[in-house]
Amino acid sequence: MKKLLLLMIGLMLGFSASAQTVVTGTVLDEADQPLIGATVIVAGTTQGTSSDLNGTFRLTVKEGSKIEVSFLNYKTVSFDVKQGARQNLGVIRMEPDAITMEDIVVTQSVAVQRKTPVAVSVVSAQDIEFKLGGQEFPEVLKSTPGVYVTKDGGGYGDSKINMRGFQSANVAVMINGVPVNDMEWGGVYWSNWAGLSDVTRSMQTQRGMGASKVSAPSVGGTINIVTNSIDAKKGGTFSYGIGNDGANTISMSLSTGLTKSGWAMSVLFAKRWGDGYIQGAGYEGYNWFVNVSKRINDRHQLSLTAFGSPQKHNQRKPLYAGLSIKEWDKVAKWMGEDDKYRYNAVYGFDNNGKERTSMENGYHKPQISLNHQWQINYKSALSTALYMSIGRGYGFSGQGRTSAYRSMWNGSNNGVLRYDFRKPDGTFDYGAIQDMNAASTTGSNMVMSKSKNNHMWYGLLSTYTNELTPSLELSAGVDVRYYIGGHTNEIIDLYGGDYFIDDGDRKNVKAINNAAAADPNWQYEKLGVGDIVYRDYDGHVHQEGVFAQLEWTKKKFNAFVSGSLSNTGYWRVDRFYYDEAHQKSETINFLGFTAKGGVNWNFTKKSNVFLNVGYISRAPFFSGGAFLQSTTSHMTNPDAVNEKVFSVEAGYGLRGEKLSLNLNAYYTLWMDKADVRSKLMANGDYARVNLTGIDARHMGIELDLRYRPARWVNLTGMVSIGDWIWNSNAKGYYYDSQGQPMTSKLDGTVASGIMAEDHAWIELHQKGIHVAGSAQTTAAIGADFYPLKGLRVSADWNLYARNYADFFLGSTAIVNSAATVNDPWRIPMGHQFDLSASYSFKIGNVNATLYGNVNNVFNYQHIMDARCATDAKGWEDCYAVMYSFGRTYTVRLKLRF
Repeated sequence: MKKLLLLMIGLMLGFSASAQTVVTGTVLDEADQPLIGATVIVAGTTQGTSSDLNGTFRLTVKEGSKIEVSFLNYKTVSFDVKQGARQNLGVIRMEPDAITMEDIVVTQSVAVQRKTPVAVSVVSAQDIEFKLGGQEFPEVLKSTPGVYVTKDGGGYGDSKINMRGFQSANVAVMINGVPVNDMEWGGVYWSNWAGLSDVTRSMQTQRGMGASKVSAPSVGGTINIVTNSIDAKKGGTFSYGIGNDGANTISMSLSTGLTKSGWAMSVLFAKRWGDGYIQGAGYEGYNWFVNVSKRINDRHQLSLTAFGSPQKHNQRKPLYAGLSIKEWDKVAKWMGEDDKYRYNAVYGFDNNGKERTSMENGYHKPQISLNHQWQINYKSALSTALYMSIGRGYGFSGQGRTSAYRSMWNGSNNGVLRYDFRKPDGTFDYGAIQDMNAASTTGSNMVMSKSKNNHMWYGLLSTYTNELTPSLELSAGVDVRYYIGGHTNEIIDLYGGDYFIDDGDRKNVKAINNAAAADPNWQYEKLGVGDIVYRDYDGHVHQEGVFAQLEWTKKKFNAFVSGSLSNTGYWRVDRFYYDEAHQKSETINFLGFTAKGGVNWNFTKKSNVFLNVGYISRAPFFSGGAFLQSTTSHMTNPDAVNEKVFSVEAGYGLRGEKLSLNLNAYYTLWMDKADVRSKLMANGDYARVNLTGIDARHMGIELDLRYRPARWVNLTGMVSIGDWIWNSNAKGYYYDSQGQPMTSKLDGTVASGIMAEDHAWIELHQKGIHVAGSAQTTAAIGADFYPLKGLRVSADWNLYARNYADFFLGSTAIVNSAATVNDPWRIPMGHQFDLSASYSFKIGNVNATLYGNVNNVFNYQHIMDARCATDAKGWEDCYAVMYSFGRTYTVRLKLRF
């Protein structure tokens, strides 16, 4: 009996052993990036594991079991375990789950690959943390097709991003579904969001019109940034990093995770400081983030999010401190050959040896939003976001008794270094300004002011979704915004003088608009620190819009049609050029609309094609569009009309186990655009020409791919070829740097009125020349290696070609006549090679990761931006030439607990 029992036990053990199967696989997201920490469990049990840094997992289960793979905000997938000792599930590509309690406002503008018919790229939080290093936040997108990112002058947060040749004002940036582009001129100051990388959960770019459902969409593309919310895991982090030029970063975060009572809270604080790569471009920046969420029940969820990035940094503006190629070579005598491109023409010292600059910027733009998600029933939901933004900050603005004195604050003119106040060592001599002002018997000739820009922005964005039928879904909503931006210039330093007389500006104030101008003594009033000069006005913008979309899904097909209607209103309140009786301008309104449609066909399990087409009629901007000179005058632009955009795009996608790729082509017509050009006047000041009625044509082809030949290596590639040209001529009128209309003399003499007979004008023949400011050919190759457990090494190479210099008005651009614009100088090809590495390990019970980044490994510096005269023949006629940074590095340790 005993032997029989032992035999039965042995047979059972043998059967049990033979019935065990080792299941392996690799979990990837929709961008083919590893999903770290994906849960893999045996259905109905607690037995399971999670995916590692490579997205791979290994789990031993019984034959006949079912395993489930899940990850927050992705659809759960399940697999039956087949008979056999081993089963490799291969690549498990997770799909985002659109039917979760995730806030619709946050995700409504996020595209889903193989479903949404747009060109889309995604950068995960892991890649941002791994590759960003000491780069600017937008630079993490530099390997995205159609995207061109530069550091501009090189100051902290001063980077700019173009998409498909469209500048910042035409690239929509949304944070948690809320638009953040400036309401007056449309652009984005990335210094306001420099710390956002610390809390970004995902960053998606949609090129072209995109899938965003707000009432005022973009032209060039959309950047959707989603921050941490209720999904944040319980725990905390601490990190500290160092880098070149005294760079330091410190960050701390803590999250409760989702508690049993339905509450979740996440907080983060970070600080960055350093000397800056550019001479005298020191910076100090902070980042704070708070999210409190409450899952009230299965139908309701509230989420309160607040974040901001206060900062102060010194700048090097290309227009006023950039140099020509010849001038950059000359400054090597001060900086050395290796560091000449770090030179800052406005960096210097005063008589007390204190560091000074005429280009300082400080700003804090916190955003607070309250999101409510209501799952009405299993078919419909309503998501609403109330938000506000509070902007407070400034930029230095040098003032002078005359335009000639005012221009002396510049470090250069048309790329030539100014020597008005230049020390033998090349630094700017601010002490000489102090001496000049102290010796003056009529007050300071030059003073420094803070150009203050404070705003309040309120908005409501609400979206209703309803599954009308199993195949048809309706989305509709409202988008309401109100913005008031206060703009003043306040004297902060008399630079050794006793007072300042602002007659250079006050003489342009007309008594018919401001009764104070009737008193001749008012023009020569003695002003001191705290007094207002140059400007004092508020810009008001309100926008009300509605939008709707119908989306049809049937097996392999997905199609949508969408539209929006919006009204945008502008007015000014001016307290400098107008008295109380006249300070409010008329309100001007522009009605805009969008119409878009597209279709996607998944004709195999791995391949899809898509087509989209759209038309936009968008209100002109407050600045440089609706008002002829928004800084100084109520006069509206009689030629201001809506900008129109027509776009069509087609693409192909492949999703294989090893190879994934996207190929798309686009054609965009941009009509009735407004633009601004500059011309150096005889007195050293710059005149501006406000142009209207400009057309452009942007078309191109884009390819990006990802190849995973083995579990331990991942290869990426990208090629983008554009053909962007101006498609019409343009006419405009001259204004000086203070916004006053100029006469044909261009010597500082003010015309009798805006668009009066003596107001100088010019017609530019620019049809057919290339659009500047963005490389029309870009390419990238990358390789990620996972040679050891916890170790990741990455190499990335980027190429920039067919980048054309922007143009300014040269000597042949004669006033009150037509001028032919030569095709701008084609900037030489540039490239950059970067290395990144990380190693994850344990310190006791704490998870630690050591990060290292070296950007521009070979220290190859290339030209990224330049400006050339309209009659330029080549690089000799170009100025404001800005080079890429040389080699930079960062090292950072992060602890997770």
